[in-house]
Amino acid sequence: MAFDEALAARVRQVLGDTEGLSEKRMFGGLAFLVSGNMACGVHGEDLILRIDPQEGEAMLGEPHVRLFDMTGRPMKGWVLVGPAALATDDDLSSWVAKGVRFASSLPPK
Repeated sequence: MAFDEALAARVRQVLGDTEGLSEKRMFGGLAFLVSGNMACGVHGEDLILRIDPQEGEAMLGEPHVRLFDMTGRPMKGWVLVGPAALATDDDLSSWVAKGVRFASSLPPK
């Protein structure tokens, strides 16, 4: 699956010079890692977020957010955020910050 290059560029801009940042192709898309832990990524036209599993239920109540489910077994602590929720740079920055916050809370790999 191809991923939205324009969204990837926007995510790169938001992440800027985040310490420990790297990119890796994963899940048929592009992942952004902080100290080796995935924070977010681009899958098709969606933003993938790795979040605190305890926050997942609340995020699923947000418009255009759904579970990340590639195999029929949804992954706890992972959500997809659709393009309509990423329309502005502030919207995108807010979502990306959630993924970076969680990835930064994990031990470096």
